[in-house]
Amino acid sequence: MTGERTKRFPLGLADLVREPRRRDDARGSLASASKPGIAKGTAAPGARGPGASGVVGAGTGVKAAKPPGAAHSAASPARKSAHPGHLSGGSSGSSLGSSPGSPSAKPRADLGTRAAQSFQGASAPSARPSQPHTAVQARPHVTPSAGAPGVALNGALALTSERVRERMVERLRANGVTDPRVLQALAAVPRHMFVDPGLAAQAYEDAALPIGHHQTISKPSVVARMLELAGAGRELDRVLEIGTGCGYQAAVLSRIARDVYSIERIKPLYERAKTNLRPLRIPNIRLHYGDGRLGLPSAAPFDAVVIAAAGFDVPQALLEQLAIGGRLVAPVAEQDEQTQVLTLVERTGPAQWRESRLDRVFFVPLKSGVI
Repeated sequence: MTGERTKRFPLGLADLVREPRRRDDARGSLASASKPGIAKGTAAPGARGPGASGVVGAGTGVKAAKPPGAAHSAASPARKSAHPGHLSGGSSGSSLGSSPGSPSAKPRADLGTRAAQSFQGASAPSARPSQPHTAVQARPHVTPSAGAPGVALNGALALTSERVRERMVERLRANGVTDPRVLQALAAVPRHMFVDPGLAAQAYEDAALPIGHHQTISKPSVVARMLELAGAGRELDRVLEIGTGCGYQAAVLSRIARDVYSIERIKPLYERAKTNLRPLRIPNIRLHYGDGRLGLPSAAPFDAVVIAAAGFDVPQALLEQLAIGGRLVAPVAEQDEQTQVLTLVERTGPAQWRESRLDRVFFVPLKSGVI
């Protein structure tokens, strides 16, 4: 370059090429600093704005910012993933924080978004693909409505809803149970609280379920049938139940009788029934640990006796503890031990009883003694 040209253009050609790039980078840095949702390049220490997220794109070293109100930085120990290998794209150690607006969302809800960031680098929140969010929102089983029609019984909200029990009662009514007191009692008692948690989803099906020690909780339809026969539209003062089991039938009885006395011969089941009934705070149930075949002479006579186990006959002690005009309902086994018939016994006088044989049923055996 000549001397005259050097005076007119004091900068070299290389300077003319590089200088505008430095100015553009400076303007880009200012623009990035003014937009917390976009972070280009590597930010200087302490340059992160409010609401910035510490989510790291896989293998890029670029930090993607989240809008204000999102999860805290992944640098916080409490937010680091316990299983970094679950993220695809090699984004090991990334935070599994909640997505904006849903702090309780499961970590799976953000996997699609962060996988996209792994390939796209640091993208603005508005540029995130909408498909992963749409897929998460379209899954109805994530947050099921309690008792909504068509919702599977796989959550506590569904199980505890009154609507679920009402549907059970509607089926019982359709199958011929007509006593309104019995139907109301079955609708009010939460049956799922009396079965094992693993069987809770089946609590409102018409099925007998195991409760341990070779015993079962009776079908809702059988409970309804027996209590309807025992009540027969009468006002019940005292009722005796033989075979407390898990306590469910006693809880139903407590809503149609003034006082319920229940006897269980298996000590662990007796304790379990007390545990199951305690949260319901039912004041008119009296549990007893003893031999049910002997009844409870100290509390007799009873307006109704309900036996939840099958013997070859009805124990004479229970017949004598039945009040005149009272009713006893029990399954009675035939001599072949394979056939059981639901039997109704009515006391018509001091030494007179009338027996009616009704439905085929299946119960556990009625045994003597305690264990």
